[in-house]
Amino acid sequence: MRLAPVVPVIVADDVEHAVPLAQALVAGGLRALEVTLRTPVALDAIRAMKQVDGAVVGAGTVTNQEDLAAVIEAGAEFVVSPGLTEPLVKAAARERVPFLPGIANAGDIMRGLDLGLDHFKFFPAEASGGLPALKALAAPFHQVRFCPTGGIGPDNAKDWLAFDPVLCVGGSWVAPRGKPDTQKIAAMAREAAELSA
Repeated sequence: MRLAPVVPVIVADDVEHAVPLAQALVAGGLRALEVTLRTPVALDAIRAMKQVDGAVVGAGTVTNQEDLAAVIEAGAEFVVSPGLTEPLVKAAARERVPFLPGIANAGDIMRGLDLGLDHFKFFPAEASGGLPALKALAAPFHQVRFCPTGGIGPDNAKDWLAFDPVLCVGGSWVAPRGKPDTQKIAAMAREAAELSA
């Protein structure tokens, strides 16, 4: 989670776009890339992006053990889920893959702590009350660190990153869908990489 202040959240519609997109993001300083399992080409996009020097490619929107097995087979180096379930946490631990489950309340955090986790995705960040909600949630859990995702963009990322328990933010603004404009994406990635956590 400390590779860069922003983790691009990628929805891959065409595997042909995967390598140029990853190259542009890495060139701009964003190495950790989260490819969401929201399209039929997501697993192939993970495989393709792994060929890019410097890219650390993970999978997002992993919701069950079958997804987990598929992304590990595709080479995902970390796994992100929109929620926290005990079977998925235990399966990720067995596979020894870094796992970042989504949480939105204190009960989720406590369940995660009971399962040995202390890093979480706060999701959906803005819809769950934004930064004030995360500050309230984080207060009793001094050991916990977060990667907020959902509704975060260039206008508010710096505010989130200024909060000490936030290690990074997830954002799709640096990886827009469609054919990548690699120069524009690299420039956005550079700006995002300069944000401080």
